[in-house]
Amino acid sequence: MTKLTYLNEPSVLDNLQRRYGLNEIYTYTGSILIAVNPFTKLPHLYNLHMMEQYKGAPFGELSPHVFAVADASYRAMMSEGLSQSILVSGESGAGKTETTKLIMQYLTYVGGRALRDDRNVEQQVLESNPLLEAFGNARTVRNDNSSRFGKFVEIQFDSNGRISGAAIRTYLLERSRVVQITNPERNYHCFYQLCASGRDAETYKLGHPSNYHYLNQSKIYELDGVSNAEEYVKTRRAMDIVGINDDEQEAIFRTLSGILHLGNVEFSPGKEHDSSAIKNQQSSFHLQMAAELFKCDVDLLLATLTTRSIQTREGIIIKALDSSAAVAGRDALAKTVYARLFDWLVQKINRSVGQDRESKMQIGVLDIYGFECFKTNSFEQFCINFANEKLQQHFNEHVFKMEQEEYQREEINWSYIEFIDNQDVLDLIEKKPIGIIALLDEACMFPKSTHESFSNKLFQNFRSHRRLERAKFSETDFTISHYAGKVNYQTETFIDKNRDYVVVEHCNLLSSSRCPFISGLFPPLPEESSRSSYKFSSVASRFKQQLQSLMETLSSTEPHYVRCVKPNSLNRPNRFESSSILHQLRCGGVLEAVRISLAGYPTRKTYHEFVDRFGIIALDIMDMGYDDKTVTEKILQRLELGNFQLGKTKVFLRAGQNGVLDSRRAEVLDSAAKHIQGRLRTFLARRDFVTMRIAALSLQTCCRGYLSRNTFTAMRETAAALVIQKYFRCWLSRCAYVKLHLTSVVIQSIICGFLTRRKFLGRKEDRAATLIQAHWRMFKVRSIYRNRQHNIVAIQCLWRKKLAKRKLRRLKKEANEAGALLLAKSKLEKQLEDLTWRLHLEKKLRMSNEDAKSVEISKLQKTVESLTLELDAAKLESLNKSMALERQLDASDKKKSAFEREIVSLTELRNENAFLKSSLTALEKKNSMLESELAQAKEEASCTVAKLREVEKMCLQLQQNLQSMEEKRSNLENENHVLRQKTLDVTPRSNRTGFAKPLLDRFSGALVPSSADKKSYESPTPSKFIPPLSGGFSDSRRTKSGMEKHQGNVEILSRCIKDDLGFKDGKPMAACVIYKCLLHWHAFESERTAIFDFIIESINDVLKEGDENATLPYWLSNTSALLCLLQRNLRSNGFLTAGSQRSAGSTGMNGRLGPKSSFKYHGLDDSLSHMEAKYPALLFKQQLTACVEKIFGLIRDNLKKEISPLLGQCIQAPKIQRVHGGKSSRSPGGVPQQSPSNEWDSIIKFLDSLMSRLRGNHVPSFFIRKLTTQVFSFINIQLFNSLLLRRECCTFSNGEYVKSGLAELEKWIVNATEEFAGTSWHELNYIRQAVGFLVIHQKRKKSLDEIRQDLCPKLTVRQIYRISTMYWDDKYGTQSVSNEVVSQMREIVNKDSQNLSSSNSFLLDDDLSIPFSTEDVYMAIPAIDPSDTELPKFFSEYPSAQLLLQNHK
Repeated sequence: MTKLTYLNEPSVLDNLQRRYGLNEIYTYTGSILIAVNPFTKLPHLYNLHMMEQYKGAPFGELSPHVFAVADASYRAMMSEGLSQSILVSGESGAGKTETTKLIMQYLTYVGGRALRDDRNVEQQVLESNPLLEAFGNARTVRNDNSSRFGKFVEIQFDSNGRISGAAIRTYLLERSRVVQITNPERNYHCFYQLCASGRDAETYKLGHPSNYHYLNQSKIYELDGVSNAEEYVKTRRAMDIVGINDDEQEAIFRTLSGILHLGNVEFSPGKEHDSSAIKNQQSSFHLQMAAELFKCDVDLLLATLTTRSIQTREGIIIKALDSSAAVAGRDALAKTVYARLFDWLVQKINRSVGQDRESKMQIGVLDIYGFECFKTNSFEQFCINFANEKLQQHFNEHVFKMEQEEYQREEINWSYIEFIDNQDVLDLIEKKPIGIIALLDEACMFPKSTHESFSNKLFQNFRSHRRLERAKFSETDFTISHYAGKVNYQTETFIDKNRDYVVVEHCNLLSSSRCPFISGLFPPLPEESSRSSYKFSSVASRFKQQLQSLMETLSSTEPHYVRCVKPNSLNRPNRFESSSILHQLRCGGVLEAVRISLAGYPTRKTYHEFVDRFGIIALDIMDMGYDDKTVTEKILQRLELGNFQLGKTKVFLRAGQNGVLDSRRAEVLDSAAKHIQGRLRTFLARRDFVTMRIAALSLQTCCRGYLSRNTFTAMRETAAALVIQKYFRCWLSRCAYVKLHLTSVVIQSIICGFLTRRKFLGRKEDRAATLIQAHWRMFKVRSIYRNRQHNIVAIQCLWRKKLAKRKLRRLKKEANEAGALLLAKSKLEKQLEDLTWRLHLEKKLRMSNEDAKSVEISKLQKTVESLTLELDAAKLESLNKSMALERQLDASDKKKSAFEREIVSLTELRNENAFLKSSLTALEKKNSMLESELAQAKEEASCTVAKLREVEKMCLQLQQNLQSMEEKRSNLENENHVLRQKTLDVTPRSNRTGFAKPLLDRFSGALVPSSADKKSYESPTPSKFIPPLSGGFSDSRRTKSGMEKHQGNVEILSRCIKDDLGFKDGKPMAACVIYKCLLHWHAFESERTAIFDFIIESINDVLKEGDENATLPYWLSNTSALLCLLQRNLRSNGFLTAGSQRSAGSTGMNGRLGPKSSFKYHGLDDSLSHMEAKYPALLFKQQLTACVEKIFGLIRDNLKKEISPLLGQCIQAPKIQRVHGGKSSRSPGGVPQQSPSNEWDSIIKFLDSLMSRLRGNHVPSFFIRKLTTQVFSFINIQLFNSLLLRRECCTFSNGEYVKSGLAELEKWIVNATEEFAGTSWHELNYIRQAVGFLVIHQKRKKSLDEIRQDLCPKLTVRQIYRISTMYWDDKYGTQSVSNEVVSQMREIVNKDSQNLSSSNSFLLDDDLSIPFSTEDVYMAIPAIDPSDTELPKFFSEYPSAQLLLQNHK
């Protein structure tokens, strides 16, 4: 912080706030570390890697950190041999405890364990922190883990820097918190941990903390993010590591349980005057439990709480206590027991860790309570703030007084800095004989003293003291102006809390406990103190002595300061309250320390030390015989270091000058080392060269002799080889002649034998062929005869079979007539049931018309009798016909057996023929086997070749896809890089304020239309944030001049957009012409241009003014084509036109195009040069993408609006069809095939018009497929939701009507082909399954699993339940599903309703998202070649377009 340009309060505060926002919570002010509490976990700052980085690093070289302060103290101790101390100070909740733990963690990491020491000292030192926090920390108003005691840890080291021992000293435990707390504070953590311990709590009869008086005074029982049960386990583990055995742990928690039970003992006035007794049975239980846990007599415990013994000359007098005095005695006992227990824990930790008496080096870490100022400040806050005043004085003495005194002692030029000195506050508190503590002790000596008398005496003695004031609204309260601010103290409890009375009865009671641990906490009192019931001791005086001892210890060490700062009063992360932090910095002296570090001389050395270290920088000055002071001055002058001071015995340097000296000294040493190294390398190289030259001469001599001997040997061997070769060639020629002669004789004999055998075999084959031909002709004639006979028999069998089938068909027809009679019977029986039901109904309704009713009944009975007679006659006729059919079937069976016998004879003849053929086909089988093996081998070879070709094709395709993906990724990265750079380079004068915003903010909400009734045609891209074109002309001169310069170009573009240029060979002319114009005008290379905004605004204007049915498809085709041209050719590093990239892109898209696409694949003109794509061009591509998505959304919404009224008419069948639907049905088992009504015809016509409109505007099949799919999805949602909401639609006839309409939609999808319809038929799954469920019969026989898995797998149970309960058969009167299925579905629906996470709606939701991305459009739409596009005729009217027309020609 001393390096700030402007060293004042705002700059310091701004520096801390900026670092705090970046989680840089540590800051240096000279050698003082400022730590801002982040109120959140930052594990990356405190791992082993960070410790390793700061180990041995010079102070200030790395980022500020608490590890750097700890390492600096450790290195200073090792280098100087002096003890060090680290003082952690700050307000309550500033993070002092956590900082202390981190310092101890680092010291144990650096120090480790001493050699030949089997103890785990470092682990015990670390684990003492959570143990003491459990018993000494509590939640206060400002801090969830506030230390309610002071702690000074001395870590002792041996001569090797290893930890050899440790000692812990504590100060002023807040005993009153055990018995009294306020909301929202908490008692000590150990009580809540014990209550959450589970089995241990049950052992001690403990429950929830709200059941105990000492804990339920505040309603806060849990801390955010802290589990009491887990903390209890950590506390037990810490006890094990520290060395507390299981028996001692059990005794400790037994004692804590006894304190809690003791707090629930209540008293009421007794029978006698000023006496007390147990209030109720519950208090008796808690008293009994406390006695059992303390292992003492319950009656003796009650007696010590309700009576006191007074020693007189005559003897001991027993005095009864009233209920209030008994409660005070109870609380005094609880506080005494807890204080003794805490002291025992500290002593146990010290004994377990062990102190090294021989250690001469140590590092002390002070963690003491911070400055406190609450609404109610009592004796504890007074002592705590007194301790902080002492520490502030020590800080002042070290940082301010000692610094300036040394400057004055050395008599250097130094301007004195005023600072806040709190010595007068310390004199006010501790000075004798008249001080606040002395007056308080004096008041405690007198039994009748009150807080009023104490306050009056205080005001009388310090009436004119500037640090002490009387409170405004109280006669007894007083206010002290501390270094951190004014604090108002309430004196009601000062005297009582300062009197540390030891009740003799309590000590005697617990010293006689049967528990060795508890009796050990209360050793027997000496006889003098046992004579009186009370033993007085001043808490303030004892605390004052402890502070004095602490100050002496700190004065004997070299201090290091860590100032902890609390960023906000709410203990919330990422909140920075400037006023509170500035107050802490002022009161802590941080700003004064910054000024001293900047204006002073932090580096000082004696002249002898300076010359001894830096004399080598100027050796010539050293040789002149000057004294050390003169040498020092000349060295500094030579290095041109100004603003240093020369004292009597020391030289004082500014911050950073010592580093300059060290760097110059390192340069001198480096140059000397390099000179020595050069000389040494020269000597070594010379020596090696001489040795190598001698060795080379000897080696050359040997090599020459060796080569001469080899040459002579080669010449002698060559001569011998010539002689040997001559004789060897002669022998080879002789052998070859003999071998050739023998071979010719053998070949002649073999040829003669072969010719003779071939003639013999030819004659033999001729004889065999003649014999075979004779047998073959005989077999051929015989087979022709047998085939004719077989065919004749087969024709006869087929004719008889045909006659039998005719008879069978006639019999089946007669049987069907019998079935029709049975159906008629069932109808008559059903009519009879209906008539009898009506009869009973009329009996109940028309009791008065019995006569007329009896006549009708008689008529009905006659008709029933006639119908029964007709039924019996029909039965007889059906029986007669069935008997005749059976007789005919028997006759046909007999004929069938005769046919089977003839077939057996034919099979025998066939077997004989097969035996004759087997002899002829033996040779053919062998040949066929060989041929099949050869063919199989050829097939396998061809298969392997085909597989290899397929693999090669796949590899090539994958490589091409990979190359295209890499190109796209690189293009996107370059594009983002350019966007970032251009965003940073935008000047404040630009009127396009939207350019500086992130792209994500610009595109948010751009793709969704504003409402269903009001259409929004504004630009959905960053043009919303860019002022309109007219406003841009008036606000910016540069934009105005640019538009005047290109006015002709703007008019050309306006004509291209407003006129319908149509299509040529399937290519949108407007997109191609606009792209060629922009390319010709170098618009993509412009740093600033408004032409792209003009294009987008013109398109929006055309969309507003034109007919939607014609304009939207036309511009969807043009904008998508223009977007693809930009996407394929626009890169962040220019227009890439290399042939390799075009080929890669075209092959990657070829698989996605349909066979009817009108676009062609062409690359751009190879003559185009590489041009850099600027920021407006990249932004224009983003605007165009959003425009395509917007047009698609408008088309989709318009289609939904048009088809919604048609769907409302199609969901329900017309009344005429529902009335007469029953007459057109053939039977209950058959579903009638109804022709769709005019409503479904209107939907088909609507779809046909949509398809013709889109294809007429050459909209790519990709968009047509997406639109068709979304329209059918909307049809599915509307029909299904209407079916579930309207009961009149859940009928059998309505299901038939809707099913026939869906069949027409299926025909339309088939005719439209998959290229344009896509998966539209699958979008109708919900309504198809629901209608199928309506029209099936026998629903009562279907189980729930069959319905869910087979009939309606897409529907949920809630939807099936809705359809089942609303269904009614208006045609045949059949019933819905069974009651068991309904009850099962009801149970499932009720369970789902209870589950809050699941949706209880049975309706379908419409999807309003855009079903494609920019990458999908780029991959699906084929490439376009705009180079052969003819320019419109009106281009000749504009002079600015003449050059473009010439280039085109």
